[in-house]
Amino acid sequence: MTDLSNAIVVGIDGSDQALSAAAWAASVASARKLSLYLVTSTEPYFRGFYGAGMPVPPDAFAEIDELARTHLSAATDRVNSVASGLEFTTEYTQEQPVALLLRMAKEARMLALGASGHGGFGGMLLGSTAVSAAAHAACPVAVVREPSAPGGPVVAGVDGSDNSTEALAAAFAEAAWRGVGLVAVHASREPSIREVGLGHLEPEMATSERVLAEALAGLQQQHPDVPVERVTVNERPRDTLIERSRSAQLVVVGSRGRGGFLGMLLGSTSQALLHHAECPVLVVHPSKG
Repeated sequence: MTDLSNAIVVGIDGSDQALSAAAWAASVASARKLSLYLVTSTEPYFRGFYGAGMPVPPDAFAEIDELARTHLSAATDRVNSVASGLEFTTEYTQEQPVALLLRMAKEARMLALGASGHGGFGGMLLGSTAVSAAAHAACPVAVVREPSAPGGPVVAGVDGSDNSTEALAAAFAEAAWRGVGLVAVHASREPSIREVGLGHLEPEMATSERVLAEALAGLQQQHPDVPVERVTVNERPRDTLIERSRSAQLVVVGSRGRGGFLGMLLGSTSQALLHHAECPVLVVHPSKG
């Protein structure tokens, strides 16, 4: 079995977005001396036959296999155009896409997916495939789209939770590798009239700077060459991160959080970010143990 511990796994389905994910991952892998693993699934093509209780025509197997090879060939060309000489492996399988991605994510350094797609990873970001991969993968997951500002900073969502601290550490590493600044954002939802009347305004707003300071303290010492901009706002986190993504080359968030990023990847904030961010989004999961 192929060792994926030093590899970025890319889901390929023939879409332009998947090719963008392959190019993005190739650039990252080349810069960090990682390998690349391009994988596609033919299972969705067979699902139409099995779901309808129909036998698969003998010639369909060869045609679907050829389609998978064509998709991987296009991804190979894109990788070579970005990082000639990069070590990479290709594979196509009949394994169900979500199961395939989550299995490989148990060993991989990172998983990279296009922001939308079809074919082997159909319905990406519209159904359960992307949500399951981003929410449950054991490694960081990059959901890739072309950034509006490729030379912009790395943006990190911070809420004071352990997972957001891990995401912030990953964001520092990304900024250091890329030679750009880091924008650390803590967003507090605007309190309701009832919250103000009950004296809940201070916990929602006045502690934002403290949360950021505590989260950044040790990490800034580890990365003294990364310039940091601290941002505290009284806005919905989804609106703040989407707005910041327009001038960023990467947004980094934890898969779970509290306060400003409660329910990340399970509710409306995550859905909005994955749908509407204008740069790649890196989702960092809690460490085991």
